[in-house]
Amino acid sequence: MTTQTTRSPLVLYLAAPRGFCAGVDRAIKIVEMALEKWGAPVYVRHEIVHNKFVVDGLRDKGAVFVEELEECPDDRPVIFSAHGVPKAVPAAADARNMVYVDATCPLVSKVHIEAERHAEAGLQMIMIGHKGHPETVGTMGQLPEGEVLLVETVEDVAHVDVRDPERLAFVTQTTLSVDDTRDIVAALNARFPAIVGPHKEDICYATTNRQEAVKACAAITPHSICCRRAHPRFLSPLMRAMRSNRPCARAALLPCLGLRSLQQPTSPQSASVPRSPQLCVSRNAKFTT
Repeated sequence: MTTQTTRSPLVLYLAAPRGFCAGVDRAIKIVEMALEKWGAPVYVRHEIVHNKFVVDGLRDKGAVFVEELEECPDDRPVIFSAHGVPKAVPAAADARNMVYVDATCPLVSKVHIEAERHAEAGLQMIMIGHKGHPETVGTMGQLPEGEVLLVETVEDVAHVDVRDPERLAFVTQTTLSVDDTRDIVAALNARFPAIVGPHKEDICYATTNRQEAVKACAAITPHSICCRRAHPRFLSPLMRAMRSNRPCARAALLPCLGLRSLQQPTSPQSASVPRSPQLCVSRNAKFTT
């Protein structure tokens, strides 16, 4: 006699907002427009977004992704990714008379401008970010070497060697964990009371909104899944947010599977206006939005 096992319905919560921020969506469109204008191949310095499905799709259309400008021929257009680039990169492109398009996220450009203005005022910069991350490399490359000091943790703040503790300012990478960054900023203010911070928050609202959304999900579910490309060096801030909340007992990272049905439309407002986290419930694993 065969015994049939009855499983309880699976309830799947989809965090909202989710998907790409407006800056990344803009950068993807720039690559697509460049392909329409100049035809293939169009070179892109660094992957336009950490999403294999999107990158492979653009590659199929004729985009060639490279890590350094030296890998690009002089006679084909090159696009700088949303993460931004050091000043030396467009200068090198100009020296080679290359056609290039800057797809740097406007918020990242804002951080670059902040760093330059503080430097012009005689302040040494401290950047909160991940060493080696393209955005961090790009921001630190806006100023001469030694003018931007990198801190990644609260412990780094205790050991950072500054030129003048009374003449400091800080900026942050735009895609960091909100909670981790808050602790580092508190440590900077405690050690350097005169340090100048950004006029407005550097961490983009799209990043903040998504972290708050996964926290809301993690607070009511025993298991959480983050669908994104795994990076060997940088733990996703979404994963950090999931793991920091209970009763979520397990948070798993799955590679991007090309689930376009999970992608929400983006707009400039989605990246600049705070939104309350929402929960979209799906029963029996049927995705709903």
